[in-house]
Amino acid sequence: MTDPSASSVRPATVADAPAIAALFTDEGYPAGPSDIEERLTHFDSPRSRVMIAEHEGATLGFIAVHAMPRFEHDDSTLQIIAHVVDAVARERGLGRTMLAEAQRTAGEVAAAFRHRAAGRLTRVTRTPTRPTCSASTVDPHS
Repeated sequence: MTDPSASSVRPATVADAPAIAALFTDEGYPAGPSDIEERLTHFDSPRSRVMIAEHEGATLGFIAVHAMPRFEHDDSTLQIIAHVVDAVARERGLGRTMLAEAQRTAGEVAAAFRHRAAGRLTRVTRTPTRPTCSASTVDPHS
């Protein structure tokens, strides 16, 4: 795969469990297909999604998101629960493609979008119906 625009992102199904399990296991989180099948049931709701990135039928990554209500405000944030790109497809924009899909999903469920990387908050955006909100990078370990 050389062009992320040639890839597609679609909702995950139970048939994707073996590929998700393999990606997760490769990242150091051992899981079998039956484990993933069970976890997919937890994301089968209007406020949760698991999406697969694929190219020519090969699964190259996935992202799992969940919109959670916030206590301090009368709104929700879309949290990324898991985000994995196969090592053979990294550095080609596929991760950004999945993040864009997560942000689109946030708009669908009227939630602010939070993107966390390596334990740091790197971006917060609100849906168009709310004022834009931004945050500087915060390291929770400092």
